[in-house]
Amino acid sequence: MLELRPNCECCDKDLPPETSGARICSFECTFCADCAEGPLAQHCPNCGGELVRRPIRPAAALKRHPASVTRHLAVNKQ
Repeated sequence: MLELRPNCECCDKDLPPETSGARICSFECTFCADCAEGPLAQHCPNCGGELVRRPIRPAAALKRHPASVTRHLAVNKQ
């Protein structure tokens, strides 16, 4: 199950679970659309993987499986 991390690992922007502006790699590194489409050029600075739109978990499922509250910052910020 996806963690649904709460922030962009590049600029630390809040990314609530219902946003369509979050991008993730296959390791769930999480970035905002502005960073992903701008300086990161759709590639994760941690693993080099592709960044894709993070799915939105339905509200009913969020009640049973809440989003993570642990904030992360990228290892190799560009």
